Amino acid sequence: MSHPLFPGLCRLVLLAALVTGSGAAAALDTEGQAFVDDMVRKHGFVPAELTALLDDAEFQESIIAAITRPAEAKPWYEYRAIMLTRERVDGGVEYWQRNYDTLRRAEAQYGVPPEVVTAIIGVETKYGRNTGRHRVLDALYTLAFGYPRRAAFFRGELEQFLVMARDEGFDARKVNGSYAGAMGKPQFMPSSFRAYAVDFDGDGRRDLWNSDADVIGSVANYFARNGWRRGERVVAGVSGFEQRHGRFVTTDLKPVERAGELTAAGLVIAGSPPADTSGNLFALQEEGGTSHWFGMSNFYAITRYNRSILYAMAVHQLSGEIAAAMQEREARGVAR
Repeated sequence: MSHPLFPGLCRLVLLAALVTGSGAAAALDTEGQAFVDDMVRKHGFVPAELTALLDDAEFQESIIAAITRPAEAKPWYEYRAIMLTRERVDGGVEYWQRNYDTLRRAEAQYGVPPEVVTAIIGVETKYGRNTGRHRVLDALYTLAFGYPRRAAFFRGELEQFLVMARDEGFDARKVNGSYAGAMGKPQFMPSSFRAYAVDFDGDGRRDLWNSDADVIGSVANYFARNGWRRGERVVAGVSGFEQRHGRFVTTDLKPVERAGELTAAGLVIAGSPPADTSGNLFALQEEGGTSHWFGMSNFYAITRYNRSILYAMAVHQLSGEIAAAMQEREARGVAR
């Protein structure tokens, strides 16, 4: 049997061969070579250099295990307990204080409030304290060639990462991130980095690891480019829910209902948004039952960062607690 194109794939080949025979090795060889050929054709990579880089990538079974048990699979009350902690609230206030002027500048330019940008960074990496321990090259390589369920997505991200590293002057072998290949304090995937990262400190580089200005500007730009509406609400509690209202509940993320339709059916939306306000009615599992909520356009914008209702709700509630704590400090004259 010929040696596979990438050593990391060799382990996959041997495992697959035990089950399906040597034909699996040929298929994986073909996939690896096709990826290199595509990168050469589309982006002008040198075949030998790219092959040498990918030869250094390591398949990691722990990454496959991690991606099959995401925190978003938990019920809301357990997920909330993980994400909304006193440590994250206090850390958010401290981060806001350290970056007060930059957060206000980002709000002026992009329309995204400081507490929302801060909460994203808090949920993602605890304000930069946990940016990931996996080499991004290994993570994306493993998922691109060892996770068939989403192989196409992660091969796309591996492509974006290699182009990003070349264009930004990074050493692809030395960039660390999450088990899914997300990077820096805001945990941008490579495609998001290329599309939304900005040089907000004006030093000529987009640095999401060491420049809080670039981190803040990039997160705000991400939201602005994904439909955030300046000054509008995010989500509202819903009361009066009865079994007959179950037809309105959805797990879709894109807002498709109108507030007027829900109120006409007997539901009460906190704050009484205008009848033509678009949103979705969704349910959250609480310890003592179920709560219902109306997520509006800005809630949908948060889900563009992570396609999860639980994630968006955690960001929203954390942002509210950070804002309340910040207001308390401002009232005592110790905000900055």
